[in-house]
This record gives sequence, structure tokens and C-alpha cells, in this order.
Amino acid sequence: MKPQGKCAGAGTLVVPRRILLAVLLSSLLTPYSLLVTPPANAEPLVIAASPSMKAPVETLAHAFEATHPDVKVRIYYDTGLELRWTIAGMENKVGQKTYFIGTGPIHLIAPGGDELLTRLEQKYYVLPGTRRPYAAVPLALVVPVTLVEAPASFEELGKGAKYRIAIADPVLTELGRQTQEVFEALGIVNDVKGRLDVASDARGVLDHLLYGQADVGIIFGPDAVKEQERIRVVATAGKPTFKPTIHSMAMERFCPNRALCEEFLSFIQSPEAKKVVKSLGYLSPGGP
Repeated sequence: MKPQGKCAGAGTLVVPRRILLAVLLSSLLTPYSLLVTPPANAEPLVIAASPSMKAPVETLAHAFEATHPDVKVRIYYDTGLELRWTIAGMENKVGQKTYFIGTGPIHLIAPGGDELLTRLEQKYYVLPGTRRPYAAVPLALVVPVTLVEAPASFEELGKGAKYRIAIADPVLTELGRQTQEVFEALGIVNDVKGRLDVASDARGVLDHLLYGQADVGIIFGPDAVKEQERIRVVATAGKPTFKPTIHSMAMERFCPNRALCEEFLSFIQSPEAKKVVKSLGYLSPGGP
């Protein structure tokens, strides 16, 4: 079965790949449910995004609309490779020059990592120089909410500590690989070796932690926020301890309103936007 694209809406719309492009090009993307319904003549701003970034992208969109009642943000979701194919297919539709600068159906692109944006820039599917980082994914050191004595930093997991540490598999998962990077950067690899409780993934880390197999666990910040009723974050790891995954947006080549795009890209780096991403468990990566 071929992958399906999704467009967030009052009811989620799922369409087969064979008609997805036609739907996109016809600008029939259904807007997700808004807190305040924009006026019927509101200008659309379409973002093509990865499902993994649903929470921050939609929350930022809500915040932008709150100060721009004349704008209606619409979000189209698809996975990295499929997103690239969709954009490439749109821009090279049947080899015809269907679109010209300022006439395309997509304003911004927000994939699940900056690697895809780099590839899209190389192919000139997004405009070079328009990339704006808006969220970075930290590692969170978490403990059960019932634990009274807990380490206050990743460094306290090192020499002399007795904490049992639940981590994700460093060979099979990105979470585990980044956790290993932090241990190496802090020089505590040998200190923690005998106290590691290796789980298959982030969910396994939480299970091991909450069922008493470990005293502390290491997961991504956004995952920790989702479980805040059962765990609490005692420390986060970001720069300079290790290089977190950065998420950015960029302007699509045929963006129909560059001024509006630039306004949204400036907004996602504003103090208000930084508060939004922080509340979701992300770090703010700063400027361009």
C-alpha cells in the first residue's frame, strides 16, 4: 500500500497519493480547527510539514493567527521523503512551467529536520537564505514525580553516583545515540557503564523508570512534557554539551506571498514563539 498524505482539519482528511498532488495544487487543503474562526476572506498561509512537528507547528500557527486575524494558516502533513516528492512533483508538474515566482500553492516548508531542507535548497525547491530555525530537541533527565532526592544535572550521574539510569538502545535509536554523545562529552562513559538499564526506545525508558528498574531516565524534551503528570524533568542537555537536532522552516520557491512568509518566519523567532516552543519541551535555537 502506498503512503498517504494528511491534511489537518476539523476532521483529518486522508487522501491517496494518486490524488494528493491534485488536491494540493487546487488549494483544497482543509484548515485545522481554530480557536477563533478567521473571516471568510482571510488570506491563506500554507505550510507543508512533517507529522513529527505537528505540535509546535500548529501551536505557532495558532499564536500567529491570534495577532493576524486576517490570515488563515493551513497545514499539509507528510513524511520527509514523501514531502520532498510532493514538492518536486508540484514544481515540475508534467514538465510544464505551471507556476511562476509568487504563484505557487505552498508558502513554507517545515520538515522533521534540517537535512531535508538542505537537500531542497540544493535543488532550489526552497529559496536559499530563507531558512529560520525555531526549535531544537534537548535531552531531558527525568525522574518519577515521587522521587525526592534526584540529580540536578547530567554531570551528577558520573563518578561516585549510584543512580540506575534507563536509556534507549544507543545502537538502534537516535535517542540512545544522542544519550551516548552526552556521556562521552561529559567524560562519564566508564562511570555509568555498570548502572545502565537499556530499553528498546523512549517508551521503554519510561516503563523501566516508572516500574522501578531505574532511578532516572533520559528521553527527549517533548516526550517528557507529554508525561509530566508522572515524571518531572530535573535537567536538560543542549549546547555545548551536545548538538541537539534543529528544526527550521524555509520559504517555498514559488511562495505566493513572500512578505507574509517573511512575517511568519520572523514571528517564529520572536520572544512569544520561544515561549511557545519551550512550553512544548523544545529549546529555542536562536537566530538564522
